Amino acid sequence: MVRRRQFERLLELAQLRNVEIQVMPMDRWDHPGTGGRIQVLKFGDGTAVGRMDDEFGGRPVSDLRQLRILELRYGIIRAEALTARESLGFIEHLLGET
Repeated sequence: MVRRRQFERLLELAQLRNVEIQVMPMDRWDHPGTGGRIQVLKFGDGTAVGRMDDEFGGRPVSDLRQLRILELRYGIIRAEALTARESLGFIEHLLGET
C-alpha cells in the first residue's frame, strides 16, 4: 500500500508545471550518477554553487570549470534516463502491478 501511494504521489507531482520526472532503468548502471547526488544551485545574481558526493571531495564548488563538469554529468544522466513521458508510463505500469 505504501508503494502504491508513492507511485500515485509521483504521478500527481508530475502534473505540476515545474516538475519533470525521469526514471533511470536498472540496466543502465554505468551512468555518472552512480557516484551519488549531484546538486547545482543557481542564484539570481548569476553565481552558482554545486557539489557531488564522489567528486571534488564532496565539497561545494563555485569554480566555473568544476560547475561545468557537474552540469555535463547531469546532462548525461538525463540523456540515459527514460524520457518524461516514458517515465510516467513506466510508473503507471508499476502502479498497475501493485
